[in-house]
Amino acid sequence: MISIFKKTDEGLYEIDEIEKDCWINAINPNYVELNEISKALDLPEEFLTDPLDVDERPRIEIEDDHILIILRVPYFDKNHPEIPFNTMPLGIVHSPNHIVTICSTETEILTTFLDKRIKKLSLKNKEKFIFLIFLRTAILYLKFLRQISNMTNNLEKELHKSMKNKELIKLLDLEKSLVYFTTSLKANEIMIERLSRAKKFKIDADDKDLLEDVVVEYKQAIEMSNVYSNILSGMMDAFASVISNNLNVVMKFLTSITIILMLPTLVASIFGMNVALPFQNSPYAFIMTMVISLMLAIGGVVFFFNRKWF
Repeated sequence: MISIFKKTDEGLYEIDEIEKDCWINAINPNYVELNEISKALDLPEEFLTDPLDVDERPRIEIEDDHILIILRVPYFDKNHPEIPFNTMPLGIVHSPNHIVTICSTETEILTTFLDKRIKKLSLKNKEKFIFLIFLRTAILYLKFLRQISNMTNNLEKELHKSMKNKELIKLLDLEKSLVYFTTSLKANEIMIERLSRAKKFKIDADDKDLLEDVVVEYKQAIEMSNVYSNILSGMMDAFASVISNNLNVVMKFLTSITIILMLPTLVASIFGMNVALPFQNSPYAFIMTMVISLMLAIGGVVFFFNRKWF
């Protein structure tokens, strides 16, 4: 689907044809739509197809007057609860008279521009528009990181009540999401630094402050992602140690019970043999056997209790 937007004093409004200083937003476009954009703007075809590759890494590519920027953006995937938070590529094409964004699915980052939540938005200053996309991406990363932190705290409370595989698997899935976030954030930061040094990407003095804000937000997001990842890794190791320790306690208890029960069984087995044994002719033979068995059992309990196996 392709949408074309123009900026007025009242905000963005959708138009039917490509005009100067417009924003072309392509969401999961087909080959025909990509071919139309490529011919209309004289863009290389790979500038429009590369961002649709889910494994594409953040980078910039310059050809003639066109600049391709690929950014990894976060998203919440309801269809895959095993890894709820992931990242995907967002392509931004900077042309002299147009801005093109390409993504395989709709993202919250671009919808904020359409909802008129971005003040002083201008499509003429394309560099500022791109920086605003970078900034909204960093803010969305921070938002999802806080959600991951809250989910981790809730799972930790559940694990304190009872050790279940379900909660541990959810923690492992959140740890995977944090790894994806950290990798994408670092790659995005490197890409932004390279873009700021590109000769064909001109940054006005007024936009340098915005660029600094973008860099600060990304550094904060990277730091938060590293901290949460370390906390989650430490928590997983701690719970693994607790589970292992609980298993050792259970095994000790079962071993001690087995040994204690084995002692009376041993006495009963000996006196049950069809050979001459002490007290076999005594009328108190059964009682004496039970007393010996009970004494051995009590001795086993005292022994293991002193060794703190219970």
